[in-house]
Amino acid sequence: MTKLLIWIGILVGGWIGWWIGEKLGFAFFGAFMISNLGSIAGVFIGWKIAQEYF
Repeated sequence: MTKLLIWIGILVGGWIGWWIGEKLGFAFFGAFMISNLGSIAGVFIGWKIAQEYF
């Protein structure tokens, strides 16, 4: 369950990061970097949810 939640966190966090990067007007590379930060946050959030509830 932990791996699944981390994977979902990476997917959702990366998508949200990319969306924020596009809304802020960054080009491809800037949106990509913000997407990476979102993915890292998604790993942490997915891991914390797995530790707390499963």
